[in-house]
Amino acid sequence: MFENIKKNKIESGIIVSIFIIAITLIVYYICNALNLGIVSIVIALVFSIGSAWGSYYYSDKIVLSLNRARPATKEEDLKLVNILDALMVTAGLPSKPRLYVVEDSQPNAFATGRNPENAVICVTTGLLEKLNYYELEGVIAHEMSHIKNYDIRLSCVVSVMVGFIVMISDIFSRMLFWGGVKDRDSDNKGNGILMLIGLVFLILSPIFGSLMQLALSRKREFLADSTAVELTRNPDGLISALEKLENDPNQLETANNATANMYIVNPFKKEGKKKTTNIWSTHPSTADRIEALRNIK
Repeated sequence: MFENIKKNKIESGIIVSIFIIAITLIVYYICNALNLGIVSIVIALVFSIGSAWGSYYYSDKIVLSLNRARPATKEEDLKLVNILDALMVTAGLPSKPRLYVVEDSQPNAFATGRNPENAVICVTTGLLEKLNYYELEGVIAHEMSHIKNYDIRLSCVVSVMVGFIVMISDIFSRMLFWGGVKDRDSDNKGNGILMLIGLVFLILSPIFGSLMQLALSRKREFLADSTAVELTRNPDGLISALEKLENDPNQLETANNATANMYIVNPFKKEGKKKTTNIWSTHPSTADRIEALRNIK
């Protein structure tokens, strides 16, 4: 457990550094293409460091806003509050996560935040309505495991940064396509090399960023499932919950590609297609997860 936590912290630092470099090169390329001269590198560094800082400290607020989540209350969500209180006894978390609810008929859940002291667990109303006590307990334990293992920091920062890079890449790729920016400093070989690297990052970073995001998500779901069983001592609850979530036909209205990897199961439903794990999957297949949980039994 401690080995995984340490590994997640190291990976978080490495990934944030990679994204700072990527954003710096992309913005530097854009500024040079707009003929802003030597000030380009200053703008690029300020922009990249600022976006990384914002992603780290405000990623949870961004994600909650995107999903239109509201704070949970004892009056409306007593079962949810009681389950969290009971699990806190064995979870070993330093602080109780804040609870949020999304008004949506699809049963699903995610955890977010930069660390266990500033963590959030968010569930849909469909999850509260369609799962019994032990199934809901398994889902909440799964999300608490993501918090305990520091998965939330990694997944949230990566989700926000990937979404940010995709956005700026899309905007300026369109500008390049329509001839809106041109290289007016091509005589400077040093600038030319940096601009070439920036152009490569501009084109390829959304793809590599998305693949990194998906690979990290798949790897951590198995660990969170097994840790959830350690907390509840009841693999049947989580198994039953995963089966219900997988078979539910409803679409999650607030779902988007940037945050899909954060949910306990993929919020996008593909009708008439057997779900298997591949390089573009946000999650390992539910069948593989259930098999791993049954092996624990």
